[in-house]
Amino acid sequence: MLRDPLFLIALFACLGVAVILGLGVSTFGKGGTENAHRANKLMRYRIYAQFGAIVLILLFVFIRRSGGN
Repeated sequence: MLRDPLFLIALFACLGVAVILGLGVSTFGKGGTENAHRANKLMRYRIYAQFGAIVLILLFVFIRRSGGN
């Protein structure tokens, strides 16, 4: 499975979501209106990245179940 390019792309997408989430949460903790605005923007990016990661995971599962290599 670690040699499958689609699996690796999905894995990196999940890691990207985790990084964006960590950045957003740490920015929320700093306080201030500027940081709150930046944190909200990061959380919006997290939602987009999370959608992409879910689509990639579903695509990987669909291809694996239909017998693709």
